[in-house]
Amino acid sequence: MADKEMKNRGGKCLKEVHIVSEALKTLYRQKLLPLEKYYGFSDFHSSSLEDADFDNKPMILVVGQCSTGKTTSIRYLLEQEYPGSRIGPEPTTDSFTAIMHGEIEGIIHGNTLTVDSNKPFRKLSPFGTTFLNRFQCVHLPNRVLESISIIDTPGILSVAKRKISRGYDFPAVIRWFAEHVDRIILLCDAHKLEISDEFSHTIMALRGNEDKLRVVLNKADMVDSQELMRVYGALMWSLGKVFCTPEVLRVYIGSFWSSPMRMTDNWKLFEQEEQDLFAGIQNLPRNSALRKLNDLVKRAQLAHAYIISSLKEDMPLVFCREKKKRDLIYDLPIIYSRIQQRYQISPGDFPDCAKMQEQLMSHDFKFKGLKPKLLAGLDELLNTDIAKLMPLLRQEEDQADKLLVQGGPFLGSHSGPFTEGNPFNHYGSNGESDHVSDEEWVVSKDKPKYDEIFYNLSPHEGKLSGIKVKGWMMSTRPPSSVLGRIWKLADVDHDGMLDDEEFALAGHLIEVKLEGFGLPHELPAQLVPPSKRHHE
Repeated sequence: MADKEMKNRGGKCLKEVHIVSEALKTLYRQKLLPLEKYYGFSDFHSSSLEDADFDNKPMILVVGQCSTGKTTSIRYLLEQEYPGSRIGPEPTTDSFTAIMHGEIEGIIHGNTLTVDSNKPFRKLSPFGTTFLNRFQCVHLPNRVLESISIIDTPGILSVAKRKISRGYDFPAVIRWFAEHVDRIILLCDAHKLEISDEFSHTIMALRGNEDKLRVVLNKADMVDSQELMRVYGALMWSLGKVFCTPEVLRVYIGSFWSSPMRMTDNWKLFEQEEQDLFAGIQNLPRNSALRKLNDLVKRAQLAHAYIISSLKEDMPLVFCREKKKRDLIYDLPIIYSRIQQRYQISPGDFPDCAKMQEQLMSHDFKFKGLKPKLLAGLDELLNTDIAKLMPLLRQEEDQADKLLVQGGPFLGSHSGPFTEGNPFNHYGSNGESDHVSDEEWVVSKDKPKYDEIFYNLSPHEGKLSGIKVKGWMMSTRPPSSVLGRIWKLADVDHDGMLDDEEFALAGHLIEVKLEGFGLPHELPAQLVPPSKRHHE
């Protein structure tokens, strides 16, 4: 009777479900949640999952030391600032901020978020009031946020500040978010690669989620090629020491902000790295169901039930319980080995031994033994039910083009903002057309009006510096990140100045963007000023 009630509370049976997220919710409630409750899974690992964890949009966690450009990179991604954001050389972000889509701009504070069943943050309340006072959710009407959400984090403290207490367990909070997000972006600054104690603890908190992790070496345009090579090598060496893994982490190199590049030696490399990083982010909604399935399987495969039941078997009923408890905690590695051999469980399915020992120290050891019915349900989940989800997963992948992140810098694909009527739509995939002549410069018709503005700004030797152009560009009102991309496209010869043709090109690109169209990643041949074209 109890099992029947559990099934009813669990919702529809698997055959009636046609969406992967709904199927995962059903399986979790019916097969995995009862086992987690019975063996106290949340006391040792992560808290139980709720509907919002399955229904929520993909989330990106942005982590890094102070002043590595976390907030600036988020603004670059959204092409606008979010309420409460501050940018400066000093530590400016002192809160965890969930940036989510909303028709009306506003801020919801942490204590309210933990009672909102529509948000996936209800399980953050155990981290205490001090943390909740430093946690908020920002709603923003932004097209990028229609598909994803972003978590901005406080800067990781440097060596000089490592003794400062935050008042809450910062690595534990990072670990909670790492388990619930789809992508983790770890930002490093090309000018400061020291690995502080808190940085090491934070990276260790990310262990087990390496498949979600992307490391970014930011502000790379501020060093020359030789220095960049040394910085890159030093970063790989430092990360290798902390992660303690033979696999080499992929590090993306670039400058993820709207400012024009200071050194253009590696400009092409930075553009390609940005495209690779953003392509992964753009595909997050497409891969969201697979990520949730993967996380559910990881929870199900963890050998927690066998560990708890083994400790239950070895504990005496009455006498010498405290002494036996200490002995069992000390012998936990031996218990792991015994369980592994007895039940043929992979070593990778065991929780970290040192962490488990630490948590057992404060536990009362009132455990429960093995319950075959619950374990049978778990085996059915892993061996049968997951296989039944594959057709649903493939069905959602067939509609993947509709799930790509749209807006902002996510350009370059046919399903992106290059829609019918876009003036760039008729150019080739590499920004080239089949027939380009000197007379076919599409900016020519508007050049006279831009020439008037150009000469009113008093050019020197036929060119305007960035300082002179910036004021006029800012007056056109697009986000500064958009203007930064327009500057890079318009400065065709990369000399840090604009001549009359480049200035007219910048004006044309601004007009196109203000009309709601996307910008190309590379300048199409039709837009290259005649004097900058290479003649054979």
